[in-house]
Amino acid sequence: MTTGDLVGKTALVTGASSGLGFAAAKSLARRGARVAIASRGGDKLDAARERLAAEASAEVAAIPADIRDAEALERLVREVETRLGPVDILVPNGGGPPSKPALEVTEEDWQVAIPLALLFVPRLCRLVLPGMRERRWGRIVAINSVSTRQPIPGLTLSNALRPAVVGYLKTLSQEVAAEGITVNTVLPGYTRTERQEELANAASARTGKSKEEIVAGWIGNTPAGRMAEPDEIGAMIGFLCSTEASYVTGQAIAVDGGYVRGLL
Repeated sequence: MTTGDLVGKTALVTGASSGLGFAAAKSLARRGARVAIASRGGDKLDAARERLAAEASAEVAAIPADIRDAEALERLVREVETRLGPVDILVPNGGGPPSKPALEVTEEDWQVAIPLALLFVPRLCRLVLPGMRERRWGRIVAINSVSTRQPIPGLTLSNALRPAVVGYLKTLSQEVAAEGITVNTVLPGYTRTERQEELANAASARTGKSKEEIVAGWIGNTPAGRMAEPDEIGAMIGFLCSTEASYVTGQAIAVDGGYVRGLL
Protein backbone atom coordinates (compact mmCIF):
# COMPACT_ATOMS: atom_id res chain seq x y z
CA MET A 1 0.00 0.00 0.00
CA THR A 2 1.25 3.47 -0.89
CA THR A 3 -0.56 6.30 0.90
CA GLY A 4 1.86 9.22 1.00
CA ASP A 5 0.72 10.24 4.48
CA LEU A 6 4.34 10.31 5.72
CA VAL A 7 5.77 12.47 2.91
CA GLY A 8 8.25 14.92 4.39
CA LYS A 9 8.94 12.76 7.46
CA THR A 10 12.26 11.11 8.26
CA ALA A 11 12.31 7.60 9.73
CA LEU A 12 15.16 5.74 11.39
CA VAL A 13 14.92 1.95 11.59
CA THR A 14 17.65 -0.09 13.27
CA GLY A 15 18.34 -3.74 12.60
CA ALA A 16 16.95 -3.06 9.13
CA SER A 17 19.20 -4.98 6.75
CA SER A 18 16.75 -7.91 6.75
CA GLY A 19 13.73 -9.43 8.44
CA LEU A 20 11.35 -7.35 10.52
CA GLY A 21 13.47 -4.21 10.41
CA PHE A 22 13.58 -4.26 6.62
CA ALA A 23 9.84 -4.90 6.45
CA ALA A 24 9.20 -1.91 8.74
CA ALA A 25 11.45 0.32 6.62
CA LYS A 26 9.64 -0.75 3.46
CA SER A 27 6.23 -0.02 4.96
CA LEU A 28 7.34 3.47 6.01
CA ALA A 29 8.97 4.17 2.65
CA ARG A 30 5.79 3.19 0.85
CA ARG A 31 3.94 5.74 2.96
CA GLY A 32 6.29 8.40 1.66
CA ALA A 33 8.88 8.71 4.44
CA ARG A 34 12.57 9.25 3.87
CA VAL A 35 14.15 6.22 5.52
CA ALA A 36 17.50 5.63 7.20
CA ILE A 37 18.28 1.96 7.73
CA ALA A 38 20.98 0.91 10.16
CA SER A 39 22.75 -2.32 11.02
CA ARG A 40 26.31 -3.34 11.67
CA GLY A 41 27.03 -2.73 8.01
CA GLY A 42 28.67 -4.63 5.19
CA ASP A 43 27.31 -5.92 1.90
CA LYS A 44 24.04 -6.96 3.48
CA LEU A 45 23.19 -3.39 4.50
CA ASP A 46 24.16 -2.03 1.08
CA ALA A 47 21.99 -4.65 -0.62
CA ALA A 48 19.09 -3.76 1.65
CA ARG A 49 19.41 -0.08 0.69
CA GLU A 50 19.35 -0.89 -3.01
CA ARG A 51 16.41 -3.24 -2.64
CA LEU A 52 14.44 -0.78 -0.54
CA ALA A 53 15.05 2.12 -2.93
CA ALA A 54 13.88 -0.05 -5.83
CA GLU A 55 10.83 -1.63 -4.16
CA ALA A 56 9.51 1.50 -2.48
CA SER A 57 10.88 4.25 -4.76
CA ALA A 58 12.06 6.07 -1.66
CA GLU A 59 14.97 8.21 -0.51
CA VAL A 60 17.04 5.80 1.54
CA ALA A 61 20.26 6.14 3.52
CA ALA A 62 22.15 3.12 4.83
CA ILE A 63 24.29 3.84 7.88
CA PRO A 64 26.43 1.27 9.72
CA ALA A 65 26.02 1.35 13.50
CA ASP A 66 26.44 -1.02 16.41
CA ILE A 67 23.39 -0.48 18.59
CA ARG A 68 25.22 -1.87 21.62
CA ASP A 69 27.55 1.17 21.58
CA ALA A 70 26.11 4.39 23.04
CA GLU A 71 28.56 6.60 21.11
CA ALA A 72 27.74 4.78 17.88
CA LEU A 73 24.07 5.60 18.41
CA GLU A 74 24.91 9.28 18.85
CA ARG A 75 26.87 9.22 15.58
CA LEU A 76 24.02 7.40 13.86
CA VAL A 77 21.42 10.00 14.78
CA ARG A 78 23.72 12.87 13.80
CA GLU A 79 24.35 11.31 10.39
CA VAL A 80 20.65 10.70 9.78
CA GLU A 81 19.92 14.34 10.61
CA THR A 82 22.68 15.50 8.27
CA ARG A 83 21.66 13.30 5.34
CA LEU A 84 17.85 13.14 5.61
CA GLY A 85 16.73 15.61 8.27
CA PRO A 86 15.55 15.42 11.88
CA VAL A 87 14.16 12.06 12.97
CA ASP A 88 10.35 12.13 13.10
CA ILE A 89 9.85 8.36 13.30
CA LEU A 90 11.96 5.91 15.29
CA VAL A 91 11.65 2.13 14.97
CA PRO A 92 14.15 0.58 17.39
CA ASN A 93 14.82 -3.04 16.47
CA GLY A 94 17.63 -5.05 18.01
CA GLY A 95 19.14 -8.46 17.66
CA GLY A 96 17.90 -11.34 19.75
CA PRO A 97 20.07 -12.63 22.60
CA PRO A 98 21.24 -16.25 22.49
CA SER A 99 18.75 -18.99 23.33
CA LYS A 100 19.56 -20.47 26.76
CA PRO A 101 17.70 -22.12 29.66
CA ALA A 102 17.56 -19.99 32.80
CA LEU A 103 20.07 -22.05 34.77
CA GLU A 104 22.68 -21.80 32.00
CA VAL A 105 22.70 -18.00 31.68
CA THR A 106 26.04 -16.56 32.77
CA GLU A 107 27.08 -13.12 33.98
CA GLU A 108 28.75 -12.56 30.62
CA ASP A 109 25.49 -13.41 28.84
CA TRP A 110 23.69 -10.66 30.77
CA GLN A 111 26.40 -8.12 29.98
CA VAL A 112 26.10 -8.90 26.26
CA ALA A 113 22.30 -9.06 26.17
CA ILE A 114 21.36 -5.93 28.13
CA PRO A 115 22.76 -3.39 25.61
CA LEU A 116 21.50 -5.49 22.69
CA ALA A 117 17.91 -6.07 23.82
CA LEU A 118 17.22 -3.20 26.23
CA LEU A 119 19.55 -0.22 26.57
CA PHE A 120 19.62 0.83 22.90
CA VAL A 121 15.92 1.68 23.09
CA PRO A 122 16.04 4.39 25.80
CA ARG A 123 19.34 5.62 24.39
CA LEU A 124 17.82 6.21 20.95
CA CYS A 125 14.65 7.71 22.40
CA ARG A 126 16.70 10.19 24.41
CA LEU A 127 18.54 11.25 21.25
CA VAL A 128 15.51 11.84 19.02
CA LEU A 129 12.92 13.09 21.49
CA PRO A 130 14.15 16.69 21.89
CA GLY A 131 13.48 17.35 18.20
CA MET A 132 10.14 15.56 18.26
CA ARG A 133 9.04 17.60 21.25
CA GLU A 134 10.12 20.83 19.59
CA ARG A 135 8.13 19.96 16.45
CA ARG A 136 5.27 18.52 18.52
CA TRP A 137 5.07 15.43 16.36
CA GLY A 138 6.72 12.04 16.57
CA ARG A 139 6.26 8.31 16.32
CA ILE A 140 8.21 5.67 18.23
CA VAL A 141 7.35 2.03 17.53
CA ALA A 142 9.66 -0.61 18.97
CA ILE A 143 9.84 -4.10 17.53
CA ASN A 144 9.68 -6.45 20.49
CA SER A 145 8.32 -10.00 20.95
CA VAL A 146 5.31 -11.95 22.21
CA SER A 147 7.67 -13.21 24.90
CA THR A 148 6.75 -10.05 26.83
CA ARG A 149 3.27 -11.55 27.26
CA GLN A 150 3.97 -15.26 27.21
CA PRO A 151 7.53 -16.39 27.97
CA ILE A 152 9.02 -18.73 25.38
CA PRO A 153 10.92 -21.80 26.66
CA GLY A 154 14.68 -21.42 26.35
CA LEU A 155 14.61 -17.68 25.63
CA THR A 156 15.53 -16.62 29.15
CA LEU A 157 17.31 -13.41 28.22
CA SER A 158 14.54 -12.23 25.90
CA ASN A 159 11.85 -13.23 28.38
CA ALA A 160 13.52 -11.08 31.04
CA LEU A 161 14.65 -8.05 29.03
CA ARG A 162 11.90 -7.48 26.48
CA PRO A 163 9.23 -6.79 29.12
CA ALA A 164 11.58 -4.13 30.52
CA VAL A 165 11.50 -2.38 27.13
CA VAL A 166 7.70 -2.35 27.22
CA GLY A 167 7.73 -0.93 30.75
CA TYR A 168 10.06 1.87 29.73
CA LEU A 169 8.05 2.76 26.63
CA LYS A 170 4.74 2.67 28.48
CA THR A 171 6.15 5.16 30.98
CA LEU A 172 7.57 7.33 28.22
CA SER A 173 4.29 7.35 26.31
CA GLN A 174 2.51 8.96 29.25
CA GLU A 175 5.12 11.72 29.48
CA VAL A 176 5.01 12.83 25.83
CA ALA A 177 1.47 12.06 24.65
CA ALA A 178 0.26 15.66 25.05
CA GLU A 179 3.07 16.84 22.74
CA GLY A 180 1.84 14.96 19.69
CA ILE A 181 4.22 12.02 20.14
CA THR A 182 2.95 8.45 20.21
CA VAL A 183 4.96 5.56 21.66
CA ASN A 184 3.98 1.96 20.98
CA THR A 185 5.42 -1.54 20.77
CA VAL A 186 4.71 -4.31 18.28
CA LEU A 187 4.95 -7.88 19.54
CA PRO A 188 5.52 -10.24 16.61
CA GLY A 189 4.70 -13.90 16.91
CA TYR A 190 6.52 -16.62 14.99
CA THR A 191 7.62 -14.99 11.73
CA ARG A 192 9.66 -16.26 8.77
CA THR A 193 12.97 -14.49 9.41
CA GLU A 194 16.64 -15.42 9.76
CA ARG A 195 16.28 -15.01 13.52
CA GLN A 196 13.53 -17.62 13.55
CA GLU A 197 15.83 -19.98 11.65
CA GLU A 198 18.48 -19.45 14.34
CA LEU A 199 16.01 -20.19 17.11
CA ALA A 200 14.76 -23.31 15.35
CA ASN A 201 18.33 -24.58 15.04
CA ALA A 202 19.05 -23.81 18.70
CA ALA A 203 15.86 -25.56 19.83
CA SER A 204 16.74 -28.54 17.66
CA ALA A 205 20.18 -28.82 19.24
CA ARG A 206 18.72 -28.47 22.72
CA THR A 207 15.86 -30.98 22.36
CA GLY A 208 17.12 -33.46 19.79
CA LYS A 209 14.10 -32.81 17.57
CA SER A 210 14.55 -31.91 13.94
CA LYS A 211 14.23 -28.29 12.85
CA GLU A 212 11.11 -29.26 10.91
CA GLU A 213 9.54 -30.69 14.07
CA ILE A 214 10.33 -27.52 15.98
CA VAL A 215 8.73 -25.31 13.33
CA ALA A 216 5.71 -27.61 13.12
CA GLY A 217 5.29 -27.26 16.88
CA TRP A 218 5.34 -23.47 16.65
CA ILE A 219 2.73 -23.53 13.91
CA GLY A 220 0.65 -26.03 15.87
CA ASN A 221 0.58 -23.62 18.82
CA THR A 222 -0.55 -20.72 16.61
CA PRO A 223 -4.32 -20.63 15.98
CA ALA A 224 -3.80 -19.08 12.53
CA GLY A 225 -2.05 -22.30 11.54
CA ARG A 226 0.97 -20.64 9.94
CA MET A 227 3.90 -18.35 10.60
CA ALA A 228 3.70 -14.65 9.78
CA GLU A 229 5.44 -13.03 6.86
CA PRO A 230 7.65 -10.01 7.75
CA ASP A 231 5.50 -7.64 5.69
CA GLU A 232 2.52 -8.41 7.92
CA ILE A 233 4.46 -7.05 10.89
CA GLY A 234 5.70 -4.14 8.80
CA ALA A 235 2.13 -3.17 7.91
CA MET A 236 1.21 -2.77 11.58
CA ILE A 237 4.30 -0.64 12.19
CA GLY A 238 3.45 1.53 9.20
CA PHE A 239 -0.06 2.08 10.52
CA LEU A 240 1.15 2.99 14.02
CA CYS A 241 3.50 5.58 12.51
CA SER A 242 0.76 7.09 10.36
CA THR A 243 -1.48 10.08 10.91
CA GLU A 244 -4.39 7.63 11.21
CA ALA A 245 -2.96 6.27 14.47
CA SER A 246 -2.57 9.64 16.19
CA TYR A 247 -4.72 8.54 19.18
CA VAL A 248 -2.99 5.17 19.69
CA THR A 249 -0.22 5.35 22.26
CA GLY A 250 1.18 3.38 25.17
CA GLN A 251 0.15 0.10 23.56
CA ALA A 252 1.94 -3.23 23.12
CA ILE A 253 0.18 -4.82 20.17
CA ALA A 254 0.62 -8.52 19.42
CA VAL A 255 0.74 -9.50 15.74
CA ASP A 256 0.89 -13.20 16.41
CA GLY A 257 -1.87 -15.16 14.70
CA GLY A 258 -3.54 -15.68 18.10
CA TYR A 259 -0.47 -17.24 19.78
CA VAL A 260 -0.83 -15.36 23.08
CA ARG A 261 -3.70 -16.88 25.05
CA GLY A 262 -3.92 -14.30 27.85
CA LEU A 263 -6.52 -11.55 28.02
CA LEU A 264 -3.94 -8.76 28.38
